[in-house]
Amino acid sequence: MHVGTSTFFQNHGKTRTDLEVYQNELRLADLCEPLGYDSIWGVEHHFTDYTMCPDVLQFLSYMAGRTERIQLGSMVVVLPWHNPLRIAEQFSVLDHLSGGRAIVGVGRGLGRVEFEGFGLDMAESRTRFAESAKMLVQALEEGIAESDGELIKQSKVDIRPKPYKSFKGRTYAAAVSPESSLALAQLGLGMLIIPQKPWSEVENELKAYREIFQEVNGAPAPPPIVVGFTFCHEDEERAREMATEYVGNYWDSIMDHYEFRSDHLKTTKGYEYYGKFTEKIERYGNQDVKDFFLDLQVWGTPEQCYEKILSTRGRIGSESYLAAFSFGSMPYDEVEKSMRLFASEVLPRLKKVPASV
Repeated sequence: MHVGTSTFFQNHGKTRTDLEVYQNELRLADLCEPLGYDSIWGVEHHFTDYTMCPDVLQFLSYMAGRTERIQLGSMVVVLPWHNPLRIAEQFSVLDHLSGGRAIVGVGRGLGRVEFEGFGLDMAESRTRFAESAKMLVQALEEGIAESDGELIKQSKVDIRPKPYKSFKGRTYAAAVSPESSLALAQLGLGMLIIPQKPWSEVENELKAYREIFQEVNGAPAPPPIVVGFTFCHEDEERAREMATEYVGNYWDSIMDHYEFRSDHLKTTKGYEYYGKFTEKIERYGNQDVKDFFLDLQVWGTPEQCYEKILSTRGRIGSESYLAAFSFGSMPYDEVEKSMRLFASEVLPRLKKVPASV
Protein backbone atom coordinates (compact mmCIF):
# COMPACT_ATOMS: atom_id res chain seq x y z
CA MET A 1 0.00 0.00 0.00
CA HIS A 2 0.88 3.64 -0.49
CA VAL A 3 1.05 5.52 2.83
CA GLY A 4 1.13 9.30 2.92
CA THR A 5 0.51 12.16 5.31
CA SER A 6 -1.56 15.33 5.18
CA THR A 7 -0.69 18.74 6.61
CA PHE A 8 -3.65 20.82 7.80
CA PHE A 9 -2.18 23.99 9.38
CA GLN A 10 -5.12 24.14 11.76
CA ASN A 11 -5.23 26.67 14.60
CA HIS A 12 -8.28 25.35 16.43
CA GLY A 13 -9.37 27.67 19.20
CA LYS A 14 -6.54 30.08 18.33
CA THR A 15 -4.43 28.46 21.04
CA ARG A 16 -1.22 29.39 19.19
CA THR A 17 -0.03 32.16 16.95
CA ASP A 18 -0.28 31.43 13.23
CA LEU A 19 3.51 31.61 13.10
CA GLU A 20 3.79 28.86 15.71
CA VAL A 21 1.41 26.70 13.70
CA TYR A 22 3.43 27.15 10.53
CA GLN A 23 6.78 26.55 12.24
CA ASN A 24 5.57 23.30 13.79
CA GLU A 25 3.61 22.01 10.81
CA LEU A 26 6.59 22.58 8.51
CA ARG A 27 8.88 20.85 11.00
CA LEU A 28 6.58 17.81 10.95
CA ALA A 29 6.36 17.95 7.16
CA ASP A 30 10.15 17.72 7.03
CA LEU A 31 9.96 14.42 8.93
CA CYS A 32 7.72 12.70 6.37
CA GLU A 33 10.37 11.62 3.88
CA PRO A 34 13.00 10.50 6.44
CA LEU A 35 10.35 8.46 8.29
CA GLY A 36 9.45 6.59 5.10
CA TYR A 37 6.08 8.07 4.14
CA ASP A 38 5.32 7.99 0.41
CA SER A 39 3.58 11.34 -0.04
CA ILE A 40 2.68 14.62 1.61
CA TRP A 41 -0.56 16.48 0.93
CA GLY A 42 -1.84 19.99 1.55
CA VAL A 43 -5.39 21.26 2.09
CA GLU A 44 -6.75 24.56 0.69
CA HIS A 45 -8.90 26.81 2.86
CA HIS A 46 -9.28 30.55 3.39
CA PHE A 47 -10.18 33.24 5.91
CA THR A 48 -10.54 31.18 9.13
CA ASP A 49 -8.40 29.08 11.49
CA TYR A 50 -10.09 25.88 10.23
CA THR A 51 -7.02 25.31 8.07
CA MET A 52 -4.63 28.05 7.06
CA CYS A 53 -3.06 27.02 3.75
CA PRO A 54 -4.64 29.33 1.16
CA ASP A 55 -2.18 28.20 -1.54
CA VAL A 56 -1.61 24.46 -1.56
CA LEU A 57 0.60 24.53 -4.64
CA GLN A 58 2.90 27.08 -3.02
CA PHE A 59 3.27 24.76 0.00
CA LEU A 60 3.90 21.74 -2.24
CA SER A 61 6.49 23.63 -4.29
CA TYR A 62 8.27 24.48 -1.04
CA MET A 63 8.25 20.82 -0.07
CA ALA A 64 9.44 19.81 -3.54
CA GLY A 65 12.65 21.72 -2.89
CA ARG A 66 13.11 20.11 0.53
CA THR A 67 12.60 16.50 -0.57
CA GLU A 68 13.90 14.05 -3.15
CA ARG A 69 11.44 11.18 -3.60
CA ILE A 70 8.20 11.85 -1.73
CA GLN A 71 5.11 12.53 -3.86
CA LEU A 72 3.28 15.85 -3.52
CA GLY A 73 -0.53 15.92 -3.51
CA SER A 74 -3.25 18.55 -3.23
CA MET A 75 -6.14 17.59 -0.96
CA VAL A 76 -7.59 19.62 -2.56
CA VAL A 77 -7.33 22.65 -4.82
CA VAL A 78 -10.89 24.01 -4.85
CA LEU A 79 -11.43 24.71 -8.54
CA PRO A 80 -14.42 27.11 -8.35
CA TRP A 81 -12.19 29.58 -6.46
CA HIS A 82 -9.58 29.69 -9.24
CA ASN A 83 -8.88 30.31 -12.89
CA PRO A 84 -8.33 26.70 -14.08
CA LEU A 85 -5.75 27.85 -16.62
CA ARG A 86 -3.57 29.17 -13.81
CA ILE A 87 -4.01 25.92 -11.88
CA ALA A 88 -2.93 23.89 -14.92
CA GLU A 89 0.19 26.04 -15.24
CA GLN A 90 0.99 25.68 -11.55
CA PHE A 91 0.65 21.90 -11.59
CA SER A 92 2.89 21.70 -14.64
CA VAL A 93 5.51 23.84 -12.89
CA LEU A 94 5.26 21.72 -9.72
CA ASP A 95 5.75 18.55 -11.77
CA HIS A 96 8.87 20.00 -13.39
CA LEU A 97 10.25 21.27 -10.09
CA SER A 98 9.74 17.89 -8.43
CA GLY A 99 10.73 15.56 -11.26
CA GLY A 100 7.21 14.27 -11.84
CA ARG A 101 6.12 13.82 -8.23
CA ALA A 102 2.88 15.86 -8.35
CA ILE A 103 -0.52 14.30 -7.63
CA VAL A 104 -3.55 16.38 -8.63
CA GLY A 105 -6.42 16.56 -6.16
CA VAL A 106 -9.33 18.91 -6.80
CA GLY A 107 -12.71 19.65 -5.22
CA ARG A 108 -15.82 21.81 -5.36
CA GLY A 109 -15.84 23.58 -1.99
CA LEU A 110 -18.44 23.82 0.75
CA GLY A 111 -17.63 26.77 3.00
CA ARG A 112 -19.98 29.74 2.53
CA VAL A 113 -17.42 32.04 4.19
CA GLU A 114 -14.96 31.21 1.40
CA PHE A 115 -17.35 31.63 -1.52
CA GLU A 116 -18.54 34.95 -0.10
CA GLY A 117 -14.97 36.07 0.54
CA PHE A 118 -14.18 35.58 -3.13
CA GLY A 119 -17.47 37.11 -4.24
CA LEU A 120 -18.67 33.86 -5.82
CA ASP A 121 -22.12 32.32 -5.99
CA MET A 122 -22.16 28.88 -4.34
CA ALA A 123 -25.09 27.88 -6.55
CA GLU A 124 -22.73 27.98 -9.55
CA SER A 125 -20.08 25.75 -7.97
CA ARG A 126 -21.16 22.44 -9.53
CA THR A 127 -21.03 23.91 -13.05
CA ARG A 128 -17.78 25.75 -12.34
CA PHE A 129 -16.19 22.60 -10.98
CA ALA A 130 -17.25 20.36 -13.87
CA GLU A 131 -16.12 22.82 -16.54
CA SER A 132 -12.88 23.67 -14.74
CA ALA A 133 -12.01 20.02 -14.09
CA LYS A 134 -12.65 19.07 -17.72
CA MET A 135 -10.40 21.87 -18.92
CA LEU A 136 -7.70 21.08 -16.33
CA VAL A 137 -7.54 17.38 -17.20
CA GLN A 138 -7.29 18.19 -20.91
CA ALA A 139 -4.65 20.87 -20.35
CA LEU A 140 -2.43 18.61 -18.27
CA GLU A 141 -2.75 15.75 -20.76
CA GLU A 142 -2.45 17.68 -24.03
CA GLY A 143 -0.57 20.82 -23.00
CA ILE A 144 -3.36 22.98 -24.43
CA ALA A 145 -6.09 24.77 -22.49
CA GLU A 146 -9.41 25.85 -23.96
CA SER A 147 -13.04 25.96 -22.88
CA ASP A 148 -16.35 27.18 -24.23
CA GLY A 149 -18.51 26.28 -21.26
CA GLU A 150 -21.43 28.04 -19.69
CA LEU A 151 -19.21 29.76 -17.11
CA ILE A 152 -15.62 28.93 -18.06
CA LYS A 153 -14.53 30.64 -21.27
CA GLN A 154 -10.94 30.20 -22.37
CA SER A 155 -9.43 30.78 -25.79
CA LYS A 156 -6.93 28.16 -26.93
CA VAL A 157 -3.52 28.64 -25.30
CA ASP A 158 -0.44 26.52 -24.67
CA ILE A 159 0.62 25.38 -21.21
CA ARG A 160 4.26 26.27 -20.68
CA PRO A 161 6.24 24.57 -19.39
CA LYS A 162 4.47 21.84 -21.31
CA PRO A 163 3.55 18.88 -19.07
CA TYR A 164 6.34 16.43 -19.73
CA LYS A 165 4.53 13.25 -18.77
CA SER A 166 0.96 12.08 -18.42
CA PHE A 167 -1.09 12.85 -15.32
CA LYS A 168 -3.33 9.84 -15.94
CA GLY A 169 -3.57 7.75 -12.79
CA ARG A 170 -2.57 10.66 -10.56
CA THR A 171 -5.57 12.96 -10.87
CA TYR A 172 -8.22 12.73 -8.14
CA ALA A 173 -11.15 14.64 -6.73
CA ALA A 174 -12.91 14.68 -3.39
CA ALA A 175 -16.57 13.66 -3.46
CA VAL A 176 -19.17 13.38 -0.73
CA SER A 177 -22.51 13.45 -2.53
CA PRO A 178 -23.53 10.60 -4.89
CA GLU A 179 -24.01 13.14 -7.70
CA SER A 180 -20.40 14.31 -7.35
CA SER A 181 -19.12 10.72 -7.41
CA LEU A 182 -20.77 10.08 -10.75
CA ALA A 183 -19.44 13.36 -12.14
CA LEU A 184 -15.90 12.28 -11.23
CA ALA A 185 -16.35 9.03 -13.14
CA GLN A 186 -17.46 10.91 -16.25
CA LEU A 187 -14.40 13.17 -15.99
CA GLY A 188 -12.05 10.21 -15.56
CA LEU A 189 -10.97 11.28 -12.07
CA GLY A 190 -9.98 9.00 -9.22
CA MET A 191 -11.79 9.37 -5.91
CA LEU A 192 -10.39 10.88 -2.72
CA ILE A 193 -12.42 9.80 0.33
CA ILE A 194 -12.47 11.56 3.70
CA PRO A 195 -14.54 9.25 5.94
CA GLN A 196 -17.71 10.95 7.17
CA LYS A 197 -20.59 8.59 6.36
CA PRO A 198 -21.32 4.86 6.74
CA TRP A 199 -19.01 2.63 4.73
CA SER A 200 -22.06 0.82 3.33
CA GLU A 201 -23.09 4.07 1.61
CA VAL A 202 -19.56 4.59 0.31
CA GLU A 203 -19.52 1.04 -1.08
CA ASN A 204 -22.79 1.58 -2.96
CA GLU A 205 -21.61 4.88 -4.42
CA LEU A 206 -18.27 3.38 -5.43
CA LYS A 207 -20.08 0.60 -7.28
CA ALA A 208 -22.04 3.12 -9.37
CA TYR A 209 -18.92 5.27 -9.85
CA ARG A 210 -16.86 2.30 -11.08
CA GLU A 211 -19.52 1.20 -13.52
CA ILE A 212 -19.77 4.65 -15.10
CA PHE A 213 -15.99 5.09 -15.08
CA GLN A 214 -15.52 1.81 -16.99
CA GLU A 215 -18.28 2.69 -19.45
CA VAL A 216 -17.04 6.22 -20.19
CA ASN A 217 -13.29 5.68 -20.03
CA GLY A 218 -12.96 2.11 -21.26
CA ALA A 219 -10.76 1.17 -18.30
CA PRO A 220 -11.23 0.33 -14.61
CA ALA A 221 -11.36 3.20 -12.13
CA PRO A 222 -8.21 3.65 -10.03
CA PRO A 223 -8.46 2.49 -6.42
CA PRO A 224 -9.75 5.27 -4.15
CA ILE A 225 -7.44 7.14 -1.79
CA VAL A 226 -8.63 7.20 1.83
CA VAL A 227 -7.77 9.91 4.36
CA GLY A 228 -7.98 9.41 8.12
CA PHE A 229 -7.45 11.50 11.23
CA THR A 230 -4.87 9.34 12.95
CA PHE A 231 -3.50 8.88 16.44
CA CYS A 232 -1.22 5.99 17.31
CA HIS A 233 -0.12 5.10 20.87
CA GLU A 234 1.14 1.99 22.65
CA ASP A 235 -1.66 2.25 25.21
CA GLU A 236 -5.19 1.70 23.93
CA GLU A 237 -6.91 3.79 26.60
CA ARG A 238 -4.53 6.70 26.10
CA ALA A 239 -5.18 6.51 22.34
CA ARG A 240 -8.92 6.57 22.93
CA GLU A 241 -8.64 9.52 25.29
CA MET A 242 -6.51 11.56 22.87
CA ALA A 243 -8.62 10.70 19.82
CA THR A 244 -11.84 11.54 21.64
CA GLU A 245 -10.54 14.96 22.61
CA TYR A 246 -8.73 16.02 19.46
CA VAL A 247 -10.79 14.34 16.76
CA GLY A 248 -13.69 15.80 18.71
CA ASN A 249 -12.10 19.25 18.46
CA TYR A 250 -11.69 18.75 14.74
CA TRP A 251 -15.36 17.80 14.43
CA ASP A 252 -16.29 21.01 16.24
CA SER A 253 -14.21 22.98 13.75
CA ILE A 254 -16.08 21.27 10.87
CA MET A 255 -19.39 22.29 12.41
CA ASP A 256 -18.25 25.90 12.72
CA HIS A 257 -16.51 26.31 9.36
CA TYR A 258 -19.24 24.69 7.28
CA GLU A 259 -22.13 26.06 9.38
CA PHE A 260 -23.82 22.69 9.76
CA ARG A 261 -25.94 24.10 12.55
CA SER A 262 -27.65 26.48 10.10
CA ASP A 263 -30.13 25.72 7.32
CA HIS A 264 -28.46 27.52 4.42
CA LEU A 265 -27.16 24.33 2.74
CA LYS A 266 -30.73 23.01 2.46
CA THR A 267 -31.64 25.87 0.14
CA THR A 268 -28.38 26.28 -1.81
CA LYS A 269 -28.48 24.82 -5.32
CA GLY A 270 -26.11 21.88 -5.68
CA TYR A 271 -25.75 21.35 -1.93
CA GLU A 272 -29.01 19.56 -1.17
CA TYR A 273 -27.12 16.44 -0.02
CA TYR A 274 -25.34 18.48 2.64
CA GLY A 275 -28.68 19.91 3.72
CA LYS A 276 -29.77 16.34 4.49
CA PHE A 277 -26.56 15.96 6.51
CA THR A 278 -27.63 18.96 8.58
CA GLU A 279 -30.98 17.26 9.16
CA LYS A 280 -29.22 14.11 10.41
CA ILE A 281 -27.27 16.15 12.93
CA GLU A 282 -30.51 17.70 14.13
CA ARG A 283 -32.19 14.29 14.36
CA TYR A 284 -29.44 12.33 16.11
CA GLY A 285 -27.79 15.14 18.06
CA ASN A 286 -24.30 16.56 17.67
CA GLN A 287 -22.66 14.23 20.21
CA ASP A 288 -23.89 11.04 18.53
CA VAL A 289 -22.77 12.27 15.13
CA LYS A 290 -19.40 13.33 16.58
CA ASP A 291 -18.96 9.85 18.09
CA PHE A 292 -19.82 8.29 14.72
CA PHE A 293 -17.20 10.47 13.02
CA LEU A 294 -14.65 9.49 15.67
CA ASP A 295 -15.26 5.79 15.05
CA LEU A 296 -14.58 6.22 11.33
CA GLN A 297 -11.06 7.51 11.97
CA VAL A 298 -7.87 5.54 12.61
CA TRP A 299 -6.67 5.57 16.21
CA GLY A 300 -5.47 3.07 18.77
CA THR A 301 -2.44 0.86 19.24
CA PRO A 302 -0.26 0.15 16.21
CA GLU A 303 -2.05 -3.16 15.73
CA GLN A 304 -5.48 -1.51 15.94
CA CYS A 305 -4.47 1.17 13.44
CA TYR A 306 -3.16 -1.47 11.04
CA GLU A 307 -6.29 -3.60 11.31
CA LYS A 308 -8.63 -0.64 10.82
CA ILE A 309 -6.83 0.48 7.66
CA LEU A 310 -6.92 -3.07 6.28
CA SER A 311 -10.60 -3.38 7.14
CA THR A 312 -11.40 -0.26 5.13
CA ARG A 313 -9.24 -1.51 2.27
CA GLY A 314 -11.14 -4.79 2.28
CA ARG A 315 -14.48 -2.98 2.01
CA ILE A 316 -13.72 -0.41 -0.69
CA GLY A 317 -10.55 -1.59 -2.43
CA SER A 318 -8.35 1.34 -1.42
CA GLU A 319 -4.60 0.98 -2.02
CA SER A 320 -3.54 4.30 -0.45
CA TYR A 321 -3.95 5.67 3.07
CA LEU A 322 -3.22 9.30 3.98
CA ALA A 323 -2.75 9.92 7.71
CA ALA A 324 -3.52 13.35 9.14
CA PHE A 325 -1.64 13.44 12.44
CA SER A 326 -1.98 17.08 13.53
CA PHE A 327 -5.47 18.46 14.17
CA GLY A 328 -7.68 19.97 16.85
CA SER A 329 -4.77 21.73 18.64
CA MET A 330 -3.19 18.44 19.68
CA PRO A 331 0.16 19.17 21.42
CA TYR A 332 2.93 18.92 18.86
CA ASP A 333 5.03 16.58 20.98
CA GLU A 334 2.11 14.12 20.99
CA VAL A 335 1.66 14.57 17.23
CA GLU A 336 5.31 13.75 16.60
CA LYS A 337 5.30 10.69 18.87
CA SER A 338 2.19 9.37 17.12
CA MET A 339 3.67 10.03 13.69
CA ARG A 340 6.95 8.29 14.60
CA LEU A 341 5.25 5.27 16.20
CA PHE A 342 2.99 4.84 13.18
CA ALA A 343 6.04 5.08 10.91
CA SER A 344 7.97 2.43 12.81
CA GLU A 345 5.19 -0.05 13.63
CA VAL A 346 2.38 0.39 11.10
CA LEU A 347 3.82 1.86 7.91
CA PRO A 348 6.26 -1.01 7.13
CA ARG A 349 3.46 -3.57 7.50
CA LEU A 350 1.14 -1.61 5.22
CA LYS A 351 3.83 -1.29 2.57
CA LYS A 352 4.13 -5.08 2.51
CA VAL A 353 0.43 -5.51 1.73
CA PRO A 354 0.24 -6.60 -1.93
CA ALA A 355 -2.01 -4.78 -4.36
CA SER A 356 -5.42 -6.33 -4.93
CA VAL A 357 -5.73 -8.35 -8.12
